[in-house]
Amino acid sequence: MTAMTGLSMARSMELQHTSVRRASDLTDEQAGLGTDRMLPVLPELRELLPGRGLRRGSTIAVASTDAPGCGGTTSLLLALLSAASSAGSWCAVVGLPTLGMAAAAELGIALDRLALVPHPGPQWTTVVGALLDGFDVVVAAPTGPVAASVRQQLAARARQRGSVLVPFGGGWEGADVVLSPVQGMWLGLGRGHGRLRARELTVSARGRGAAGRPRQVTMWLPAPSGPAVPAAEPVIVSPPRPQPQAAGQSRGHLRVVQG
Repeated sequence: MTAMTGLSMARSMELQHTSVRRASDLTDEQAGLGTDRMLPVLPELRELLPGRGLRRGSTIAVASTDAPGCGGTTSLLLALLSAASSAGSWCAVVGLPTLGMAAAAELGIALDRLALVPHPGPQWTTVVGALLDGFDVVVAAPTGPVAASVRQQLAARARQRGSVLVPFGGGWEGADVVLSPVQGMWLGLGRGHGRLRARELTVSARGRGAAGRPRQVTMWLPAPSGPAVPAAEPVIVSPPRPQPQAAGQSRGHLRVVQG
């Protein structure tokens, strides 16, 4: 996709979906928010964010980890978007051509309110800026280092439009909060047999201001009973198999191991 194609897509999506208005034009009632102008997150992630949600106008980065064999960055990103998308927010993802739609849907993201620009081209900054005008949450995955002036411009655009900017992958200095997986362990393999069934993932948060104190939570992502169902207690996934989830059972709470 060329740069102009990516830019045209971003602008046409804003024009074609008449129900999508600039985030700054939405009243709190229309956006489903209270006076704090918060977008919801899963209960398991609330302790990592100031205000216990995604504050409009903020920059929340999801960074990859240097821990060997940890992974989980993309799963963490999808989990971060899940509650806001389920509640009616429009989300856009720029620069992630391998993002799995099946995984996004399993984690509760509404695909009919998810816009993708997998190959924005050299006009990456312009595409992200255009999407910030019309979407509640914009994920931006740069392909290389981003100049400080560009980071500042995009953060200012998010504040002006009342949207949430989510830089993904690399370091993003100046973010209000940086979330990253720091430790992960897969479960399910026996002695030479079995399959991976669940991952215990520890996520850290660091930031500035109200988010200055480092925090960590440990969560199942995915859980033994499925990607969208967190586990409240440690689960042994070797035989016997866990019982299937009861019909109508809602998402439980992941456990916080360190406040």
